[in-house]
Amino acid sequence: MSFNEIDLALLDLLQKNVSMPIDELARRVGLTKTPCWRRVQKLEKSGVIKGRVALLDGKMLDRNVSVFVQVKTSQHNRAWLENFSKIVSNFPEVAGFYRMSGEYDYLLRVIVRDIPAYDDFYKRFIEATSLTDVTSNFAMEEIKNSTEIYLGDMT
Repeated sequence: MSFNEIDLALLDLLQKNVSMPIDELARRVGLTKTPCWRRVQKLEKSGVIKGRVALLDGKMLDRNVSVFVQVKTSQHNRAWLENFSKIVSNFPEVAGFYRMSGEYDYLLRVIVRDIPAYDDFYKRFIEATSLTDVTSNFAMEEIKNSTEIYLGDMT
């Protein structure tokens, strides 16, 4: 799919503030309201815009601990991966789940209230899965956490 400057400007504005009124979006990208709305609809239907969400402050919600969990397995087949993916997806504490290259096979980002809550997650997780190694790394400080994708080099 190709994008022109207006599409990229819309995407950049929306990923910064999805609740921006269509009138304001249109004004900022140099369109009138209806063509702007149509472009946003097209971007949504194409799947480039996957959804509209509210970004929550974990500290205010007492979800202060981010844990990056590195997982190794001796199983490297499609059936195992499909089963493992279902298991991991059923843990609501898992905010991110990636298949990796390198020393570890998978990386999970787990967000919990505190260390005892992570310990509870860990016990349920290892009971539900068959893994070779699990390593947990606790984030000491969140310095940058963004959902924005850099679009500056696409034109």
